[in-house]
Amino acid sequence: MNQQELLRIFGRFQQQRVLIIGDVMVDSYVWGKVDRISPEAPVPVVAVQRREQRLGGAANVALNVKALGAQSVLASVIGNDRDGDVLLELLKQEGLTQEGIVRLNRPTTVKTRIIGNQHQLLRVDEEDDSPLHTTDTAAFIAHITGLLESGLFDVIIFEDYDKGLISETLIQAVVALAKEKKILVAVDPKKRNFLSYQGVDLFKPNLKEIKEGLKIDVDPRSSNSLVAADAHLREVLSHTWSLITLSEYGMFASNGQEVIQVPSRPVIISDVSGAGDTVISMAALCLAAGADIETSTFLANLAGGSVCEKPGVVPVDAASLLAEATLELKKLPDL
Repeated sequence: MNQQELLRIFGRFQQQRVLIIGDVMVDSYVWGKVDRISPEAPVPVVAVQRREQRLGGAANVALNVKALGAQSVLASVIGNDRDGDVLLELLKQEGLTQEGIVRLNRPTTVKTRIIGNQHQLLRVDEEDDSPLHTTDTAAFIAHITGLLESGLFDVIIFEDYDKGLISETLIQAVVALAKEKKILVAVDPKKRNFLSYQGVDLFKPNLKEIKEGLKIDVDPRSSNSLVAADAHLREVLSHTWSLITLSEYGMFASNGQEVIQVPSRPVIISDVSGAGDTVISMAALCLAAGADIETSTFLANLAGGSVCEKPGVVPVDAASLLAEATLELKKLPDL
């Protein structure tokens, strides 16, 4: 890859339309200063300085897709509650359409992070992660079908947080529709539905998920171990492209013929929250843009590392990422 090809890929992002299906949530933050330990228990005392609410879960993928220049449509369910109202207002503020959102009688997921001196100290989750009722799943599938019939999409991203929206029935219905309409499908899985994503184009587990999903041991430092895990995964899912994130060991990618390993980017880590959302967003857009596996992995690795340098869940900064990718290209042999 050279600079011209890099610009072509980023330019293609602006022509893409992405449907994101997954669990959404409100990311709530309490920011403060810590300068003493509580006399009541061995815990820090946070003097609150400000509070903030952001879009989280699959909604953060929508923000990343938008930040990279593509058009995103978010399909999910939220509650008929105050937190659901907050989430809709946050979508409006970010200029994201609400056409894919369905409201049900279940609580909207909220994750509250307590941050002291720029470091996360505690997270409090409010949620109902039980599976949707079959009637609600059927209605949601009909809603997705309507979205796919009414608009042209280049790629569908499943962003699964195991909060009850995504089921094997939903996955099978959407993947069948995608194949019929020749739409690419990318997946960021979780444990509950790990083995249900048959025949997708991009499957992006992390190391923990692939160990638990396949019930195997994987050594992230061993190429042979990673190749064997990928082969096992292909036997089960018959997918096209694996992208396995390995935390401090970087990333592993394979399309069945080529194998790519990239080391983690040296960064000062502030918060890893949301990095996976950024990686799947970049990888899916690269796939839809026609980038090869090596280039896609290179860019996904850079993108994931860039958001770890900031506290909280934040989308990628496309301009900064493009500048950084340009600098990194000068250090590497042609991709």
